[in-house]
Amino acid sequence: MTMPASKPARPEEIIFSVRESPECGYEATALGFSIFTEADTMEQLREKVRDAVRCHFDEGSAPRVIRLHLVREEVLPA
Repeated sequence: MTMPASKPARPEEIIFSVRESPECGYEATALGFSIFTEADTMEQLREKVRDAVRCHFDEGSAPRVIRLHLVREEVLPA
């Protein structure tokens, strides 16, 4: 007797690592998922991240929270 396949658990949140793009603007990469997007401003990036998450997950299975983790790199002369 085979058991019906259960739906994967809905993730509570998804975390994106956000960096300033070398060309200009921002790049966002999801941790643990194959989702990447970029935009010129943070406001545009927020909307693009929401759209990318909606496209990646089936209806009703997207995380409830999207967290943006801003990473800033500085190089200091020694």
